[in-house]
Amino acid sequence: MVDLALISTVAIVVAVIIVLAIFFTFVPVTLWISALAAGVRVSILTLIGMRLRRVIPSRVVNPLIKAHKAGLDVGISQLESHYLAGGNVDRVVNALIAAHRANIELSFERAAAIDLAGRDVLEAVQMSVNPKVIETPFIAGVAVNGIEVKAKARITVRANIDRLVGGAGEDTVIARVGEGIISTIGAASSHAEVLENPDRISQTVLAKGLDSGTAFEILSIDIADVDVGENIGANLQTEQAEADKNIAQAKAEERRAMAVANEQEMKAKVEEMRAKVVEAEAEVPMAMADALRSGNIGIMDYVNYKNVQADTGMRESISKYSQGDHITDQE
Repeated sequence: MVDLALISTVAIVVAVIIVLAIFFTFVPVTLWISALAAGVRVSILTLIGMRLRRVIPSRVVNPLIKAHKAGLDVGISQLESHYLAGGNVDRVVNALIAAHRANIELSFERAAAIDLAGRDVLEAVQMSVNPKVIETPFIAGVAVNGIEVKAKARITVRANIDRLVGGAGEDTVIARVGEGIISTIGAASSHAEVLENPDRISQTVLAKGLDSGTAFEILSIDIADVDVGENIGANLQTEQAEADKNIAQAKAEERRAMAVANEQEMKAKVEEMRAKVVEAEAEVPMAMADALRSGNIGIMDYVNYKNVQADTGMRESISKYSQGDHITDQE
């Protein structure tokens, strides 16, 4: 009997321990005690409901305690709904506390909307208190005289909380400032004007209101560095001259090819005419024979014809000999 009683007692103790372990695991009693000690009233049923809704109670209760200590009027249902929406509750509460300390008007709904929009609401509040400096890369522009000028700017911006939702980011600000720098350099008649008065770029860019539609307010634009680049105008003229030269060479080559083709065609025609002359000369003896047989010419006519041929051959021989002597004398 003693052994059975001992075994039953041990079984009861083990069962109680298991039940208490499950209870304290499922119900965050320590968190409830911490909230109660901080003066935040959170019921055990609310914590159990969070577990059932798959909400980590510490992710909601700890920021609630922090907000209560900072004097913010934030309800646990607001924090839980923001957590269920996928937001960062702790970051939103920190942003609300920072805005409250800096006397910046920021409601929980707007802070939650900014956080759900994917922006860092705490960084935005900090940027509203402490403006941020954005440095652009070297942006190149070409003055009217064709000289390239490169400028680097430092943009001091402050976050505009009212335009964080739907407003453009830093990339847009840098792009707009770059556009203003390029247009200012392009409007200068000489690169020397830009080097002498770099503040003209800042004044022109600021006058355009480049921060409209962005999540920032541009406080100042300072030109950090200005360098002289290449002579773009001269390079363009050189490239144009090279292109014109290539075009002229192509046209000259085309004309030369046409001249060669015409020359070959004329030579072919000359050879053709020579062939016809040779052919005609070959028919002369036959024609002479026919004329003698038919009595159209007499024997004296034929003798005269031969004399003329002999005389012509002699003249050609003398002419060739004279030309040979002339060439020999020149040599």
